[in-house]
Amino acid sequence: MPTHITRPTVEHPDHWITTDDICDNITQHHPDHPRLGAVLRVVRNTGVQRRAFHHPLDSDQISGTLGVTDRNQQAWHDASTLAERAATRALEEAGLQPHDITAIVTSNTTSWAAPGLDVHLVEQLGLRPDVRRIALATVGCIGGAQALTRAVDLAAAHPGARVLVVVSEALSTIYHHADTTLESMIYKALFGDSAAACIVTDQPHGPGIRIDDTWEHLLPGSRDRYWGRLDETGIHFDSTRAATTAPADAMPALIDWLKQRAALAPDWAVIHAGSSAILHTVQQGLDLTDAQLAHSWASLAAVGNLGGASVLDVLRRTHDTPPAAGDRGVMLAYGPGFTSSALTGTWVG
Repeated sequence: MPTHITRPTVEHPDHWITTDDICDNITQHHPDHPRLGAVLRVVRNTGVQRRAFHHPLDSDQISGTLGVTDRNQQAWHDASTLAERAATRALEEAGLQPHDITAIVTSNTTSWAAPGLDVHLVEQLGLRPDVRRIALATVGCIGGAQALTRAVDLAAAHPGARVLVVVSEALSTIYHHADTTLESMIYKALFGDSAAACIVTDQPHGPGIRIDDTWEHLLPGSRDRYWGRLDETGIHFDSTRAATTAPADAMPALIDWLKQRAALAPDWAVIHAGSSAILHTVQQGLDLTDAQLAHSWASLAAVGNLGGASVLDVLRRTHDTPPAAGDRGVMLAYGPGFTSSALTGTWVG
């Protein structure tokens, strides 16, 4: 059964921070760092010009020394509040009421709560008590694509389903000055906070993607590429040098899947704006044009890596200058592990 994705809504918090601001903040807190010059050069080359944080850069939540309890509580409040805004607007733009939703899929990695974001949104939005729920909690940057895949599964299994997808991350909560490795300095500049939402149905609600197929892949032996870590100061995001080759290492499996579906030469591409290195690798591996990656590059520059919401922000931008009706394409995101998730689809005008 064909499934359709509505135009995503994307919400950002109020505090916009430039890369120059990040560099000044790093210099202020690490004036004696032995590689400060190299750190600042790499940070300025992330491709990110600005990003939104839930709190000012000099606040205790971002640059302070709040412990894990306070950081988590604040991050949960921030992520859940912004998720409500994104979900409410997604319903409004699709012309749907809360009782029209039959299932909800959520993704939130950067804060812990039980019950989670799915239950919170059912109550806050006034969804039906019998709504089906899937809550993704530790998938990170792959969250948007993974949530869409689960939504497609639900829509296919239950004709007439209307599945609300909501991704919300307070990625600024991993901003720790106790982390001084080059990788951690890059993450300070790379990530931004946001929430995004859309609806997956078996009937189109305006122009957009009709999903043709989905794919998931776990790169064998890759748990040491990217991972999260929790200590008394909060959540940290770590990686090794092997992480830089992960997208290329996973590319043969993706290419093989696309070949099987005659989708190896896509007309359009919605690629998670994880980093400039990821975008370069995907462009080379899938032989994409600069124009096909324009929305991903624009998202990275304007808002940074939004984690799971990134791919939905790129899809929203694709709606602004849409492909031609009938054009086929691919949506792709990566996550910790190293995991990959892709969807192939046809643009419906």
